[in-house]
Amino acid sequence: MRTIVYIGTSLDNFIARENGDIDWLMEYSSPEVFQSFDIFQQRIDCVVMGRGTFEKVLSFEPWPYQKRVFVLSKSLNQIPGSLKDKAELIETSPKETLDYLSQKGYSTIYVDGGKVIQSFLKENLIDELIITTAPVLIGKGIPLFGPLDFDIKFKLVKTNAFSNGLVMNCYERIQRTMKNPA
Repeated sequence: MRTIVYIGTSLDNFIARENGDIDWLMEYSSPEVFQSFDIFQQRIDCVVMGRGTFEKVLSFEPWPYQKRVFVLSKSLNQIPGSLKDKAELIETSPKETLDYLSQKGYSTIYVDGGKVIQSFLKENLIDELIITTAPVLIGKGIPLFGPLDFDIKFKLVKTNAFSNGLVMNCYERIQRTMKNPA
């Protein structure tokens, strides 16, 4: 099983404003960026995201995912009827989620949303990070990364500069776990 994060951040490493708004990121939308995302989607089998990200994505037209979406939430009661064939609600930990998806035949998972990404990182379950940075400082917001109990080492494998100023850095994990010095 392979888990991949594909996400946009500000220069100061926020994925959204405190209220979840990504207006600053949407300013950089372009055919070139959408094509990159479409190419990425061809690599994955499904998407795992949290409630907050799912609720934000519900406002996008058209629905942006070609693959099935699994929403990790303990507070969401149901998926909207129009998305019943595209999304499924599950209440499991990151490890249990991957076990469940593996049993269903999925092998390459796109992990999306700040809290979900952080929870997968805390369990050392992210294999790749694809981080596209917008050339803007937003000052405060929802951070991409949170505290960890250990180091996770990655290596840079590719960088792509888009014509609109976005820079995509692709990292692969090179070491499973390295305890922090006491």
